[in-house]
Amino acid sequence: MLIAFSVAPSGTGRADGSVHDAVAAAVAVVRASGLPHRTSSMFTEIEGEWDEAMDVVRRATEAVLPFGSRVSLVLKADIRPGYTGELDGKLERLERALHDERRDD
Repeated sequence: MLIAFSVAPSGTGRADGSVHDAVAAAVAVVRASGLPHRTSSMFTEIEGEWDEAMDVVRRATEAVLPFGSRVSLVLKADIRPGYTGELDGKLERLERALHDERRDD
């Protein structure tokens, strides 16, 4: 399964509203998990089996708890049993389709 998630604290008391320290704590959990992952400016994506991937999301969320009075978690999952390597595979298929479309023009 692929999971895209974003976790951030609120009620941090920071005048600038920055949450980068909290996000860094969550991303450190993801990186230590050993699961394939990718982090962008808005989401972190991980790939793994249901239990291991959801455990990483839980632990990343818990890592953010000390940074504010509450935590927001946004999660989207692509559950496709029997498939692995989709973190990159989906993007590779997209790029091929775009390349093929340009050739057809």
